[in-house]
Amino acid sequence: MKATLLFLAIAAAMSAQVVKNYEPVTEQMLENPAPGDWLMYSRTFDAQRFSPLKQINKGNVSQLRLIWERGLDNGQTETIPMVHNGVLYVATPGAGVQALNAATGDLLWEYKRKLPANQAGQARSKNLAIYQDIVLFEAPDAIVGLDARTGEQRWEAKTDGRGNTSGPFVAEGKVITGGACAGKRDNCFIVANDALTGKEAWRFYTTPNKGEPGDESWGGAKVENRLASTWGLPGSYDPVRKMLYWGVANPMPDQRMARHDGNPDAVSRTAPSDLYSNSTIALDAATGKLAWYYQHLPADDWDSDYTHERTLLRTKFNPDPKSVKWINPDVKRGEEHDVAVTIGEAGGVFELDRATGQFLWATPFPYDDPHNVISNIDVKTGKTEINWDNVFKAPGDHHVICYWNTRSYWPTAYSPVTNSLYTSYIDNCRDLTLAGPGGRGEWHVVQRPGGDPKALTGLAKIDLATGDILRFDVGRAPGNGAMLATAGDLVFHGDMSRRFRAFDAATGKMLWEQILGGNISVSTIAYQANGKEYICVMTGDNLKVPELSAEVPELKTPKGHNAIYVFGLP
Repeated sequence: MKATLLFLAIAAAMSAQVVKNYEPVTEQMLENPAPGDWLMYSRTFDAQRFSPLKQINKGNVSQLRLIWERGLDNGQTETIPMVHNGVLYVATPGAGVQALNAATGDLLWEYKRKLPANQAGQARSKNLAIYQDIVLFEAPDAIVGLDARTGEQRWEAKTDGRGNTSGPFVAEGKVITGGACAGKRDNCFIVANDALTGKEAWRFYTTPNKGEPGDESWGGAKVENRLASTWGLPGSYDPVRKMLYWGVANPMPDQRMARHDGNPDAVSRTAPSDLYSNSTIALDAATGKLAWYYQHLPADDWDSDYTHERTLLRTKFNPDPKSVKWINPDVKRGEEHDVAVTIGEAGGVFELDRATGQFLWATPFPYDDPHNVISNIDVKTGKTEINWDNVFKAPGDHHVICYWNTRSYWPTAYSPVTNSLYTSYIDNCRDLTLAGPGGRGEWHVVQRPGGDPKALTGLAKIDLATGDILRFDVGRAPGNGAMLATAGDLVFHGDMSRRFRAFDAATGKMLWEQILGGNISVSTIAYQANGKEYICVMTGDNLKVPELSAEVPELKTPKGHNAIYVFGLP
């Protein structure tokens, strides 16, 4: 009997090894991944989203065809898959994870988080991560470690109702995650857990408590009114400096008056104000201690997030005054810098020295406009100034604020070949009226006053040495798909018109197009399986689609078409 039970146990264990010949993912592999792997949300620690693969290139991209398609459950999908050794791992709607054969789409294993239906339906994990033989998943209620071979849960670390709307990022053997605040200052934190055990290593609160560094920037505001989350895309990592770079979102409650007992001028109009909201923060990866910060918008009044990825690269400092509005005059021309670059949801391109946080240059984006959230930047200190003309000063006030989600949780891409950042943009602003004594407040999305309706959306190639901008694929279809750059001199992007396209990375010329079944949602990656290069993209519903559909109803974007599409050469 014992022998029979032992045999059954061994057989069960063997059958569970559904990912065969698995190779553990080391820190060295994360720092220098195999060309065919995509091991994190933007492939590498620096968040560049650049694939070194060039089997698919601008000379043959016109031959791309669909290799496989796989449907997904209904629900929100705002995620980016990852690939290791020919296995594609993806977070699925409803708080699940699947491992698929990356060459065929066949299911290898599936994990479903056991949650009430309403909680599972709130799953919005932006990505997965991987370390050794553990797949890391940010479920709605916890950080979860799964066996990469079988999908079996190894560990979980509860997150106290924080609202896990971000995604995991692994560095130094730790899985680092952000999230929403869920209405409590105690939930406004970035946490690092041991990637193999789930044991908490450190926790950084993104707003200060009384008496903590940064407290003075809140002007005595109640602690319960000090909220600023990390709800969006994860951060990036510099393995030489052992430093993490993370973006913090807007302060909440949204208006200055609400945070400061009715006084919008209770805190400074210039940075720092209401820290660490709308800031880039640099954290020691081992301890979580703050090394430096830079505030992109002081004491925001309009929910103007500056969260999402910080792209790391090295470039010369040579901004063109014709293209760049704010340039630090004390930085030597032609000098090379290790930089961190970001574009906010409220627009604007910022380039900082990532060793010190020194301001290098910034410019309004997608356009300069009097409604911009930032009115000025002190070019020597980098201190930003809020557009006071548009700050709400009394109940019932009305303003149009630019920009509104000109980009959001769909990541940008960088090509070292062109030294350019590629981003989608929407020429949108927010028409906002505060509630007054006699009525309710309201808001809706509008195009920038004076903007061309035929040029509501587009893609941009931004030279990170000069700041020069090339616009292409201009039209009316909003894009909430990720950008992807490849060594094949290509850029890929898809939008709400269901068009998935490849462009010449240098000129922006469209080289290939495929019409898919629904909205292209975040997701796009390149990988290799069995020696063949593939381009993967996902369609489906996300929280921004209804808002954007109301603005461009002529698109009639289908709902509920959640699927994975994978393309390759014949």
